[in-house]
Amino acid sequence: MFYTFMTRVVRPILWLLFRPRVVGGENVPSYGPLIVASNHLSFIDSFIIPLAVPRPVTYIAKAAYFEGGGLKNRFVRWFLTNLGHVPVRRGARRAAMGALEQAAEVLENAGAFAIYPEGTRSPDGRLYRGRTGIGWLALESGARVLPVALEGTEKIQPIGAGLPRVFGPRPTVRIGPPMDFSHYRDLPPAKARRAITDEIVETIQKMSGQEYAAEYNERAEKG
Repeated sequence: MFYTFMTRVVRPILWLLFRPRVVGGENVPSYGPLIVASNHLSFIDSFIIPLAVPRPVTYIAKAAYFEGGGLKNRFVRWFLTNLGHVPVRRGARRAAMGALEQAAEVLENAGAFAIYPEGTRSPDGRLYRGRTGIGWLALESGARVLPVALEGTEKIQPIGAGLPRVFGPRPTVRIGPPMDFSHYRDLPPAKARRAITDEIVETIQKMSGQEYAAEYNERAEKG
């Protein structure tokens, strides 16, 4: 019921407010398990991508969004929970693996799960080295990976901004063809996870045109 409400009421409103340009929408499979992998420039990314992907998408979300009191925090917690978002505490390996295991369950049920390989938002617009959780998830589930490149979302809601700008700059969502990584199954697991992750990030970088930073985004560790 909540997803129907989101699709019929909230989605048209968000589309009107942000007016995203979608390139490659025909590449989104209409059914089957799917890992949506995107660069990450703004908090608003998790709202823009579902506008471009015409099927329910579950996310990993920072655990802090599910905590705290106050009307705003309670609303955010209710909103994300009803969307099926999975909380994860940054820097806690056990919690992160628990979230990925929940993601695997979503994929087992032919759902779509979105993940940011960088781990968190880019502080400077560069694309950072991917963390291998997405490689583990692709190997564990056998799901195809849909590469997504966002442009301009950082202008709508820069890091530190309390609210997004509406009726402002239009973001662009570029969607590439689904990627199949079944050919990596014969490699040692650690090597396969790294190779898959690097290939996904390289594909996103070619689509987004971002400068590549050959290092991890340390904001993912600091929370």
